[in-house]
Amino acid sequence: MKVVTLMRLRDQEERLKETFPNIEFTFYKHPDVADEKVLEKADVLVSYHTEVNETFLDKCKNIKLIAWFATGVNQLPLEYIRERNIKLTNARGVHAIQIAEFIFAYILNDIKVLKQSYESQKRKEFNHKLNPESINDKTILFIGTGKIPQRTAEVAKAFNMKVIGINTTGHEALGFDEVYSIEERRQVYKKADFVVNVLPETEDTIHLLKTEDFKQMKDSTHFINVGRGSVVSEAVLIEALENKEIRYASLDVFEEEPLSPTSQLYDLDNVFITAHITGNDKNNIKRSTDILVKNLNLINNEDVEGLFNEVKSKAGY
Repeated sequence: MKVVTLMRLRDQEERLKETFPNIEFTFYKHPDVADEKVLEKADVLVSYHTEVNETFLDKCKNIKLIAWFATGVNQLPLEYIRERNIKLTNARGVHAIQIAEFIFAYILNDIKVLKQSYESQKRKEFNHKLNPESINDKTILFIGTGKIPQRTAEVAKAFNMKVIGINTTGHEALGFDEVYSIEERRQVYKKADFVVNVLPETEDTIHLLKTEDFKQMKDSTHFINVGRGSVVSEAVLIEALENKEIRYASLDVFEEEPLSPTSQLYDLDNVFITAHITGNDKNNIKRSTDILVKNLNLINNEDVEGLFNEVKSKAGY
């Protein structure tokens, strides 16, 4: 078996070679430098690059598995992958720890008035009249109930928060006090102080959140988006913030990335922006390689039906 990675995996390269002495590994820094003769014989392809498109995959005549070292697969040619019967796995769950930490960084930055305290510091003012709140007994609602919100729910419970989830059918999810279907979401928003989107990008989630969604939230709501920016159009979000339909937004993902310097979001006082960094962590390569190791073990045993984190290419997640 031949495994080609289109990214360097640092210390994980030796781990893979030692764990699988019978597998031939080739490591490239980037898809652009990959040898086409090597690609032609590859059984497994490891990447997270936008360059892995239909044209690129045409060079991989023998490929059986794409091990995607990211969670979102919307940039991949999913229909083409399905037609070629190529298995696809992703890094779902790898980012749960750091994204959960970021969600609470956003919440605490807001509720504990840290931004205002820093502004006072820069003005050399000792402002003891600031009045921070507590998240004890507050309610956090997640649009999506997968591994990231489940991890974040654990943290929320430590703060004595109530946790509500929204998913496709309203099925139960680990760590949630209540779960509702996506169709019921507008009847549930009023229960929440914090609304967090963690949905991937699929045909069903693009522009899922519309003006009416924000109108149904409390005007004190803090909206957090760490899923995909395409879940809401920038115009709808700006309108909701300008009209004070919601109080505040913390945004790590955007409809168009990178966010244009001319975006109105930069000009709003009730927005906190990070540059799609919530999933970044020095341990991501190791955690993604953990999944790859499990799946290579299965493939070695000719078990391609029980792959970990297999993506349903038709659904897009």
